[in-house]
Amino acid sequence: MVENQENNVVETQNVETTEQNVEVKTKKVEKSTVKSSSLETKQSNKKFDRKKTDKPVTRREDSEFDKKLVEVRRVAKVVKGGRTMRFSALVVVGNKNGLVGIGTGKANEVPEAVEKATASAKKNLISVPIVNTTIPHDVIGEFSSCSVHMFSAPKGTGIIAGGSARAVIELAGIKDIVTKSHGSNNKINGVKATIEGLKKLRTREEVAALRGKAVEEI
Repeated sequence: MVENQENNVVETQNVETTEQNVEVKTKKVEKSTVKSSSLETKQSNKKFDRKKTDKPVTRREDSEFDKKLVEVRRVAKVVKGGRTMRFSALVVVGNKNGLVGIGTGKANEVPEAVEKATASAKKNLISVPIVNTTIPHDVIGEFSSCSVHMFSAPKGTGIIAGGSARAVIELAGIKDIVTKSHGSNNKINGVKATIEGLKKLRTREEVAALRGKAVEEI
């Protein structure tokens, strides 16, 4: 009898241990399934987010216009907490066929500043009258303390101009001209003075229409 009782005790202990092992295994399986499911959802979310972020941003730019970066400067804005450094860009835009414009833009990074300046330049386009390959007459453009003298030139002369004025003249489509700048050497002032001078240009037909005369009488 004693032996039978001992055997029964051993069997019950074995059954309990097997049940405990089964419970532990089931718990492990449940944890592993939960982890795998969470990992799958995270991976799926990452893939979905990548698909969102990997989409290229298509920006249509007018192909007929060429742009030229004249100057990039680092500027500081003083605020209560200190100084915030940004970049200022000066861009000239033109189609080399009588349309030209200038613009400035500020941003924390150079590419963003150039984009802002380009958009601003496209909003401020002016038409420049061109006779053959030069300007119709001599003109002086003034802005602030800078003045740019522009003289018409025969074919084959080329563009004789400084850096700031050259960018505007090239993109306007003028091929023969002689310029001389006086006063301030600031590129922004030089570009704006050149634009002001080009705004003053008039052809013979326009002057005759303003005066109410024929072209031959002028």
